[in-house]
Amino acid sequence: MADKRPLAIFLMGPTAAGKTDTAIALHERLGHEIISVDSAMVYRGMDIGSAKPSDEELLRAPHRLIDIRDPADPYSAADFREDALQEMRQITAAGKVPLLVGGTMLYYKRLVEGVANLPAADYAIRQRLETQRQAEGLEGLHRLLIEVDPVSAARIHPNDPQRLMRALEVYYASGRPMSTLWAEQTPETFPWRVLSIALAPSDRLVLHERIAQRFKTMLDEGLIDEVAALKKRNDLHLGLPAMKSVGYRQVWEYLNGEYDKAALLERGIIATRQLAKRQLTWLRRWPSLTWIDSQQPDALDKVLKFVRESGA
Repeated sequence: MADKRPLAIFLMGPTAAGKTDTAIALHERLGHEIISVDSAMVYRGMDIGSAKPSDEELLRAPHRLIDIRDPADPYSAADFREDALQEMRQITAAGKVPLLVGGTMLYYKRLVEGVANLPAADYAIRQRLETQRQAEGLEGLHRLLIEVDPVSAARIHPNDPQRLMRALEVYYASGRPMSTLWAEQTPETFPWRVLSIALAPSDRLVLHERIAQRFKTMLDEGLIDEVAALKKRNDLHLGLPAMKSVGYRQVWEYLNGEYDKAALLERGIIATRQLAKRQLTWLRRWPSLTWIDSQQPDALDKVLKFVRESGA
């Protein structure tokens, strides 16, 4: 029986893979409406470090869910799901195809699978866990998660600070493992038929070179000044999700005098490569995914051909 649900496209991939340029081309050639799937781009004033599309690019291809929150106001995967569903309904009702673009894989997962009845973020618990992280490292947090929620610990990589902290926060706020709360949820059928595309270079060294060059360019374009302006505010600190974003945390620590400019460059590149590695790990587990090699000169043509053949 044919799947009669409306179509949505997920354009995923690691950071620095060329997703934005491809999304703009899809918008201009096929009319698809772009929804950003990026946990840093949602915040106002975080432009350079999030690789936010330029004003000129946004004029050519508007992106929804960009600049919708102040960095002091945490934005969760549950918030994203609610906002994205609303935008997708509007786009579909207008006879267009929603094109979701970005590398925050947890947002995609929560969008499709739904969200559990989890406790809200608790700043006091987060601060306690952050103190423990500083003392024992991520390995210490992962060992703790193994004790209180072994199912989640088996699923969460020891070098994934955001998910480690959230799983522990849920346990201490609710007294129950996050995996148990998820197991109690009733599975939902996602209202759209999803066409999932992963854009990534086949040669990992090429991706590493792109990441290094992009972080150098961000520094040249004023990332340090951007973070310095945020740091002057009294309501922002490293405990907030926005300030934990890759690049922002490293520059913040540099401005605190924790290391010099050369170390900042090295740490920023390493942190971004680790992010890309986690994104690729997520993607390898994503169902019914079509990979497109972004190194190839005809990569855009292949994406367009695949999308057209899928009825979009």
